[in-house]
Amino acid sequence: MTNPYPHLFSPLKLGAIQLPNRIIMAPLTRARSEEDHIPTDLMVEYYAQHASGGLIIAEATMAMEGCSAFWKEPGIYSNEQIAGWKKITDAVHAKGGRIVLQIWHGGRACHPVLNNGQVPVSASAIAIDDKVHTPEGELPYTVPHALTIEEIPAIIEGFRQAAINAKTAGFDGIEVHGANGYLLDQFLRDGSNKRTDNYGGSIENRARLLLKVLAAVSEVWGSNRVGLRLSPLNSFNSMLDSDPVALTKWLSEKLNEFNLAYLHIMRSDFFGIQKEDVLSVAEQFYQGNIIGNMGYDAAEAEAAIAKGDLEAVAFGVSYLANPDLPERLKAGAELNQPNPDTFYTAGPEGYTDYPFMQN
Repeated sequence: MTNPYPHLFSPLKLGAIQLPNRIIMAPLTRARSEEDHIPTDLMVEYYAQHASGGLIIAEATMAMEGCSAFWKEPGIYSNEQIAGWKKITDAVHAKGGRIVLQIWHGGRACHPVLNNGQVPVSASAIAIDDKVHTPEGELPYTVPHALTIEEIPAIIEGFRQAAINAKTAGFDGIEVHGANGYLLDQFLRDGSNKRTDNYGGSIENRARLLLKVLAAVSEVWGSNRVGLRLSPLNSFNSMLDSDPVALTKWLSEKLNEFNLAYLHIMRSDFFGIQKEDVLSVAEQFYQGNIIGNMGYDAAEAEAAIAKGDLEAVAFGVSYLANPDLPERLKAGAELNQPNPDTFYTAGPEGYTDYPFMQN
């Protein structure tokens, strides 16, 4: 049978990372780690199952202690966590796959109950208008502490150390999480950043923390093994920006200085509140590799790559439910349907038990 998606299945070099195809597994929080944020053997099985894509971007992972926003998300700050991730990277590499780690700080999305009573931090003292799942049930988000100028270097150092630890754990690179209303995004967008110092106000000031983090982790890895995820439109976690198009344009031009492996753009808003076209802005002004994300099917991904708008596409829930997604797409096979009820639950159900295609 003829491959219906020849561009999607063509090889690609993302910086220093060589990919056999352009089907990317998007970073997907699954909350399957141990309570001390150590990756489990179940996670080893899960990631190994998905190794046939061009690249796995592992889930949001705590860059440093005290920034838990999901209760059972993994970390990369302890020796035990590094060892747990090493099992995962070894298993993925044994299957011929490639995997990068998304390093992340939850910022105001963290909660004291998840962090031994520690007050969350953010750009400004503005709480998320929502609730978070904790061992004590659903609780409202708390007002964060606005990071002082003196406290910011420790955040940058935390990301730098996470990059070092990811290298020790055997990853092929890292993705800096600058999206979805977490700490770096909280500085980037003016709905959550009301600062009047040199980390607030202008886009240049609001981007300062992100750019310093990128510079720090690039010293560890080389920028050609560093990716960045952005979501200029996504209103998740009470996020908003007054001019997401201007923000995207400025960042796209500035990021050309870094020679990153890729820029990973979430093109839309989970809730449809902001509807601007930021992806075409990134395509126009960013000169490196762009990975598109949010709502693509194989046909649209193929068309975007064929046209030269994108270099690759990150698939989320479809890849979650189809560990052999590349094989299914190439064969034109029916896809498993994802079960949202098991996205964040414990155990293998809805995690490692989705069936593979029958030959």
